Amino acid sequence: MAYSNDDKTDKLKLYSYWRSSCGHRVRIALSLKGIEYEYIPVNLLKGDQFDPDFMKINPMATVPALVDGDVVITDSFAIIMYLDEKYPEPPLLPRDLHKRALNYQAAIIISSSIQPHQNLAVIRYIEEKTNAQEKIAWVHNTIKKGYSALEKLLANCAGKYATGDEVYLADLFLAAQIHGAMIKFQIDVESYPTLAKCYASYNELSVFQDAIPAKQPDAPARTI
Repeated sequence: MAYSNDDKTDKLKLYSYWRSSCGHRVRIALSLKGIEYEYIPVNLLKGDQFDPDFMKINPMATVPALVDGDVVITDSFAIIMYLDEKYPEPPLLPRDLHKRALNYQAAIIISSSIQPHQNLAVIRYIEEKTNAQEKIAWVHNTIKKGYSALEKLLANCAGKYATGDEVYLADLFLAAQIHGAMIKFQIDVESYPTLAKCYASYNELSVFQDAIPAKQPDAPARTI
C-alpha cells in the first residue's frame, strides 16, 4: 500500500544526512510503507546541524528529524514507531510477542550499544584525545561486540530476514548498521553467518536499495 497526502496536508519532511545510519533506517521505513516525503539535507561535516533554524527543530543538533505538520520527532526509533502507527501497512512489528520482543532487542542493541559509539561526534572526540589508531580500534571493538550479540540473539529465529521471512523493525536497523560499517569502517559481516544471510536478503529488495546513502540527493556524485 502506498500512502500519499490526499488530505491536503503537506508532505512529511525528513531532515537527514546521506551517511547517517539513523537517517538510513528511517528512509527504509518510509520506503517500505510507500510514504511520500520531502528530503531536506543537513550537512553534518559543514556543521549545518548547529544552524539556529535547525536547532529550533532539534535542539540536540542531530539527524534525522521528521516534521509532520505541527508534529516534530527527532529520534529515529521514535520516528519509525510514529510512522508504523500512523501508516500501519505493512506492519513493522510481528503479532507474535516473542518475535516482537526480539525485534525490539535487536533494534536497541544497534541504537544504544553500537551506533552511539561510532557516530561522528564521538569518534572525533576520541581522535582528538588520543589518535587515529585508537579511534579505529574503538569503532571496530564496539561494532564487533555488538555484532556478536546480534548473531547470538538472531541465530535461532532468523529466516530470510532477522526474525523470520517478513521484514520487520530489526531489519531496518540491521541493514543500515551493516551497510554503514562496511562503507565507513570497512567492517564486513562474513564472520557472522546470520547477519550476512540477512544482509544478502536486503540487497535483493528495491525498498532497501532505494534507501542506501549513495542514492540520496545530498550524496556526492562519486558515491553513486
